[in-house]
Amino acid sequence: MASEITTSSGRKPFWQGLFFQVVVATCIGIGLGIFYPHFAESLKPLGDGFIRLIKMIFAPVIALTVILGVARMENMRDLGRVGVVSLVYFEVVSTFALVLGLVTVHLLQPGAGMNIDPATLDTKALASFTAAKSLTFEDFVLNIIPTSVIDSFAKNDVLQIIFFSVLLGVALSALGKRAKPLVETLESLTESVFYIVRLIMRLAPIGTLGAIAFTVGKYGSGSILSMGKVMGAMYLTAFLFIAIVLNVIARFSEFSLWKLIKYIKDELVTVFATGSSESVLPQIMEKLVKLGVPRTVVGITIPAGLTFNPDGQCIYYTLAAIFIAQATNTPLTITDQLIVLGVLMVASKGSAGVTGSGFITLAAVLASLGKIPVAGMVLLLGVDPFMSRARGFTNTLGNTVAAMAIARWVGAADMAVVNANLEIGPENKPIPSAAE
Repeated sequence: MASEITTSSGRKPFWQGLFFQVVVATCIGIGLGIFYPHFAESLKPLGDGFIRLIKMIFAPVIALTVILGVARMENMRDLGRVGVVSLVYFEVVSTFALVLGLVTVHLLQPGAGMNIDPATLDTKALASFTAAKSLTFEDFVLNIIPTSVIDSFAKNDVLQIIFFSVLLGVALSALGKRAKPLVETLESLTESVFYIVRLIMRLAPIGTLGAIAFTVGKYGSGSILSMGKVMGAMYLTAFLFIAIVLNVIARFSEFSLWKLIKYIKDELVTVFATGSSESVLPQIMEKLVKLGVPRTVVGITIPAGLTFNPDGQCIYYTLAAIFIAQATNTPLTITDQLIVLGVLMVASKGSAGVTGSGFITLAAVLASLGKIPVAGMVLLLGVDPFMSRARGFTNTLGNTVAAMAIARWVGAADMAVVNANLEIGPENKPIPSAAE
């Protein structure tokens, strides 16, 4: 591997930065998708391979971060406080996202005038989505408890992994000195796992090129233009959520949202290119710890946020549901819309950071409600891969803001140190925090 070039200031040239490489790969992928669509579709394994590499390391990263974070805690009450504050935060903010999507779709009316008859739509492509069934609350709670730890790791089940990891962390904390050799071993293993993550991220531009080229090549620019209004509504709403809701949270938490975006720009561009929040979860966790956010908070909020705080997907759910109603001239009373909102408040907590999961969840919800025609989701099939980019971007930034805000609110982070590290950037050696 060639040695890296550095400038006189000690920084790498911009072309060696991941951000620049991913942006270039994205542009090349779009070009290939437009001008060589058949060849572009054949590049799909590049994107899939990159996502699989991340998923390979996904479970160990979550488990080790949570176990060590909890094991280092001197007071178990702190763990309970972080958990309670996190759940309250997730519920409030994700509800804001759902309501914002509902308001925006009413103001912009992207489906008005389309006059689509659901009976004329070809629903064969929806068969695999509508087969999905919504879980009851009882099922959801029971599914958090793994029947086998090995099985939960094999399936990358986030909540089950967190559940087991918290229990093991509590046990190690309670054992104290007797558990110290195992804790030290886990610390060494954590360093090794994150080194693997850094190696995998060098392939991000290749994965980006494959994912973008396939998406544009398969669905074409025509599908973007024909459904530009609803896609524009999605991107506008995501922007408003970030600029208003997340910005207000950041200000109250005493850090700059803009500086945070700059700090994690590599990860955000990768998410936008792949459409998957999971693709950068290990790097986001590592960068937050580097900033000065304690592992305990990072280990709980970031993995749990995939399930409980999917802000981008919440925006999509209400926006897409009402869009279908508008496009198919389905009348909805205020009560109907409140029911849709209420069901989505629960259903959104079962979605994960996987590409396309938002589409599956919405299909299951509409099928269970029986009011809005599920057949109308055919209208979204062509542009959903492009809308998933906005969902993943918003999910990732929303959960990063959540981790920092919660750390500030429970008094676990020294915000002076966090802001100083935001200022110097991820390329430089961080200022150590007493909280870590």
